[in-house]
This record gives sequence, C-alpha cells and structure tokens, in this order.
Amino acid sequence: MLTQMRSITNNMNCIVRPGRCADSLARDRRRVLALPLAAFALLGGCATGERGSALPGAGSLASGGGPAVPGGPPGTAATVPPPRRPRLGLALGGGAARGFAHVGVIEALELAGIRPDLVVGTSAGSLVGALYASGMTPKALREAALGLDEAVLGDWTISARGVLRGRALQDVVNRWVAGRPIERFALPFGAVMTDLYDGSMRVARTGDAGLAVRASSAVPGVFEPVRIGGRDYVDGGLASPVPVRVARAMGAERVLAVDIAARPRFQDTDTIPRVLLQTFAIMGQHLASGELREADVVVAPAVGDRSSADFNDRGGAIALGAEALRAALPALRAALLPLRLPAG
Repeated sequence: MLTQMRSITNNMNCIVRPGRCADSLARDRRRVLALPLAAFALLGGCATGERGSALPGAGSLASGGGPAVPGGPPGTAATVPPPRRPRLGLALGGGAARGFAHVGVIEALELAGIRPDLVVGTSAGSLVGALYASGMTPKALREAALGLDEAVLGDWTISARGVLRGRALQDVVNRWVAGRPIERFALPFGAVMTDLYDGSMRVARTGDAGLAVRASSAVPGVFEPVRIGGRDYVDGGLASPVPVRVARAMGAERVLAVDIAARPRFQDTDTIPRVLLQTFAIMGQHLASGELREADVVVAPAVGDRSSADFNDRGGAIALGAEALRAALPALRAALLPLRLPAG
C-alpha cells in the first residue's frame, strides 16, 4: 500500500513538475516488473522443498542413491528379507500295524535337526501324527508304541456295520494327548477321513482328537462308521491314502510323504478278510500314486510285505522307518534349502 501511494503521489507530481516525470515513471516500471519475478521465486521454493525430496507422484530415486522405500525416509534402500526355510509338511500314510514305521521316521527326522511345521495323517498315520503334533517327543512316542496293548483296542461289538466300535481307540488317543483338542496341539494337525454318504474327503483340524483319529482309522467292515455332525465317516485311506494335497492346502511349501501301504502281490484270497485286505491294497496303491508324485520327498519304509495286523515286531518296523528316512536325508535337505524372497 505504501508503495502504491508513493506511486500515485509521484504521478501527481508529474503533473505539477513535468521535469521529474520521466525518472519517476521509470522507477515504477522496474517495481512492477519485479513483482512477478518475486512471486515465481516464492512458488518455486514451495514446490521444491528440501534438496533431494521427490515431488508428489514422482517415482524417482532419492538423494542417497538407493531406491526410495514407500513410507520410509528419503534415501532408504529397499529391505531384502533374509532367506528362510520352506514350511515343511509331514504327510503320514495309512497302513494299520505298519504305522509303527512312522515312529522311526519321526525319530530320525528330529535326530537330523529337522522338525516339520505341520502334520497330516490318514488312518494309522493320523494316530501317530496326532500324538506327535500334540507335543509328544520321539522318545515318548517310541515308549507309547512299544507299550501299547492291542487288546485294549478290541472293543468288540455285534453289529451289521463292523466288529469293532472304535471307542477304545478314541479313549486311548485322548489319554495320550491329555484331553487337548486338536487346535491346542503344538503343531497344526489334520486327520483325513472319508464321508460314507458321498465319498468326499474331510479333514478334522479342530475338536476331539480321539474322535478324529477314530474316524480316520475306521476301516470299513472292521470298525463301525463314526458319526460326526449327523454324518458317518470311515477310513481316510479311501479318499487319500497319503495326504500330500491336504498338507499343501494347510500351507506346506515342501511335503515329506511317508508311504507304508501294503504292496499288492498274489496271496490266498480264500476268506472274506483276505479278499478285503487284497482289495484295499490294490485300491490304495492306485489312489496313492497320483499324490505321491506331487510330494517333494517320498519315504517308503520296507514294510510293504508285513501284515496289517502284525503287532509283534514293532521295534523292527520302527528301525525300518528310521533307515528309510536317513536314506532320504540328502534329498530332503536339498528340498529345504532356504527360500530367497523378493525385496519388500
């Protein structure tokens, strides 16, 4: 305002004193021309800010020379996550008394310093898997296997649907896991079973551990089907003898599959039980072959010629499981090489 008043006064003086008019007008022109230059300089300073800061929306490098990290200070280099071991899923297959081999596999696995991140089991694999996932040590697992009295599991019944109820197995499992439900286990665990109504596969990941193992192990014709939620369930081996895909679905990035199934070979089929056993062996082999190809490492203890009801040589089956795992260790270690993740 003061400048404008002076300009007006000078213009009036031009009228009164013509001699000074030219000099005054020249000075006013210089002041007027300086105003836009000053405004431009002021706006330029607001847009630029501190030296090296990126303009809004510009994907440029910060002054430090490294790529700018979103939300981080200018010049911060992108963080590269450290390599990590892939999540390992242990898939334990079915095989009745041959399931003692699973104990040896777990013993050798932990002795090698490898612990799975999750466990999935079918039939006998669900029994051993539940105990291990609950937090039982390999030593305690061996003691439970060697000390098991199979007569305790013989809760016979007169029924058109089976000769064993399976309730005794359920109770034994719940005692071993101290009554904890599956969701409170030390490791994520899934027990595979088959819906008797539509043949679909189901996986128990929560709830009563003993009931889940009982359903997963309910061999048709031997155990009565297990009723859960208004539906009947039988042995998971009818849908997934070695649950590799279930392990993947539960988050495993690498899968160690343990196949203890019987190997079909000619045998006497002169009784109904022998016909059923041979039928299951043939069916199981065909079902398992597809999933086993999807596993990263397959361990097959040499128990395929053992009877499903052979509880006598438990120590021998455990030893065969450990031997098979040790032979597979180089492949397993290679599969577990750390994953390098992209920079965040």
